[in-house]
Amino acid sequence: MLRGIDVSSHQTASYDTDGLSFVFVKATEGRRYTNPKLADQTKRARDAGLVTGFYHFLWPGDLTAQAEHFVNEAPLKEGDLLAVDWETTGGGTRASAAEKDRFLRLVKELRPGHRVVLYCNRDFWLNVDTTSEAGDGLWIADYVGAGEPRVEAAWRFHQYTDDPLDQNVADFADEAALREWAEGA
Repeated sequence: MLRGIDVSSHQTASYDTDGLSFVFVKATEGRRYTNPKLADQTKRARDAGLVTGFYHFLWPGDLTAQAEHFVNEAPLKEGDLLAVDWETTGGGTRASAAEKDRFLRLVKELRPGHRVVLYCNRDFWLNVDTTSEAGDGLWIADYVGAGEPRVEAAWRFHQYTDDPLDQNVADFADEAALREWAEGA
């Protein structure tokens, strides 16, 4: 299993990259928010030679504006990954399963050369999702043993802890296989 992390404005831009193969950086949220540390956190990942992904925290409503905001703000290069973070918002709302599906399609239409994956927690996947649509792959959060999420679905990434930060594993034989998959969109 390959190791990786995800970071947002809550983490430093000088995070430790030792032993990592990939990093997901929060790019945007809703229609207007952009991570103020996006450039520095991205540079850190690229300087370390890591597979780099970007994620958007999805809010309900105006999906087109959110998708455009996301792809315009994420500093994309060939082989970068895109992810939709689908969970309950700080306002206590959430995008519906239909909105999540439409957002995945919009991002893929806007950036067809990139893999687009769905991030959600186990509860959302099992109890909120009604379609099982995960774009090009599922990134599941379930705080159990690394690589052992409690879902029947095929997954590509597993967030298994948030202590001391969000740690993930990827289900690829090696880093070359991850890069090949990422570039094969």
